[in-house]
Order: sequence, then C-alpha cells, then structure tokens
Amino acid sequence: MEAFFLAREDIIKKHKAAGVVFVDENNVYIDETVLIGDGTVVEPNVRITGSTKIGRNALIGFCSDIANCEIGDNVTVKHSVLTDSKIGAGTNIGPFAYVRPNCCVGENVKLGDFVEIKNSNIGDGTKLAHLTYVGDADVGKHINFGCGTVVVNYDGKNKHRTVIEDGAFIGCNTNLVSPVTVGENAYTAAGSTITEDVPADTLAIARARQVIKDNWKRK
Repeated sequence: MEAFFLAREDIIKKHKAAGVVFVDENNVYIDETVLIGDGTVVEPNVRITGSTKIGRNALIGFCSDIANCEIGDNVTVKHSVLTDSKIGAGTNIGPFAYVRPNCCVGENVKLGDFVEIKNSNIGDGTKLAHLTYVGDADVGKHINFGCGTVVVNYDGKNKHRTVIEDGAFIGCNTNLVSPVTVGENAYTAAGSTITEDVPADTLAIARARQVIKDNWKRK
C-alpha cells in the first residue's frame, strides 16, 4: 500500500507542476497514463483512467469518472461518467450524464442532467439538456432535443441507426423509432412517435388527438 500511495503522490506532483489545480489532491485517483492540460481544475472524488487526455482550462467536477477519453479545452464535466469517447472544446456535460463508448461529441455541446448517449456522433452546438437517450445515432449541428426524447434503436433483435440533420428541433417526449432520418431544419411535435423519415423544413406530428368526454364522472 505504501508503494501505491507514493506512486499516486508522484503522479499528482507531476500534474501540479504542469499547471493542473487539485481542490483536494488526497481524494482523486489518476492513472500514470493520463495527460491533463494546464489550468484544468480537478475537484474531489474524481477518477481519471486509461489513455484519457484532457485539454487546458477544463473543469472535472466532483464525483466524475472518466476512462479512455479525449477531452478538449474549456470542457466542464460535473457528476458524470464518460468512457471511450471524444469530447470537443467548450462542451458542458452533466450533472449526472452518461457518455458510453464510441461517442464523438462536437464543440460547445450541452449534455445535461440524466442524458445518456451511446455509439453516437453529436455535432457542434447541439443541446440535449435533460432526460434524453441517444443511441446509435448521427446527430448534426445546432439541434435542440426537448426533454424526454428517446432514440428507439433496438427492435429486440438488431440495433438500427437514426440520422438527425443540422438545425432540426426535436420536441419534448419524441420517440424516434430507428432507422429514421429527420431532415435539416425539420421539427417534431411534442409527444410524437416518429416511424417514418421527416423531410427537411417540415413539421411532423405523430400523436393521437385529444378528446374531451363531457360529464364523464357522472356516467
């Protein structure tokens, strides 16, 4: 155990000498193979492992777990888990986000609370603010995902991909049943289940009409 703590101390000293800031250096775990740029702040209870490379002036927040990731400059990660993925500069992740393997996230992206992505490409400036699952998808630039969006990528036997093109707007509680394409600048209405391609510059509405039954309680 003494050798472990001595090795850990040497790793922390190396990063501090390179300009990394540790809020509590006694409560972090960093593999010897990890690279971190100067000006980056690492908060307590963080684990960074494998071939992870973090750029300059990033913030790795409390209780984050990062393995084998490439993270750009000025990225913020809060209370999140990231594995085997690439994160572009200026992106904001968390709290409580989960980036699973084989994701490529662009610059200035927002992955908010309770967002999970897997085997997906996310374009620059796209926002997944909360309660969203995106798996096996190619997502363009400057797209907004409403709360509760789900990419339905598994049919019980096979995984299928979804494509969402630049500038699209995905309404709250939309289900995108793969394989499906949402065209450039297209919209999906809140509560829709999309099973067919949505052409560019259109609005897709795929939900039942509301019906009011008068005097229902008396019947």
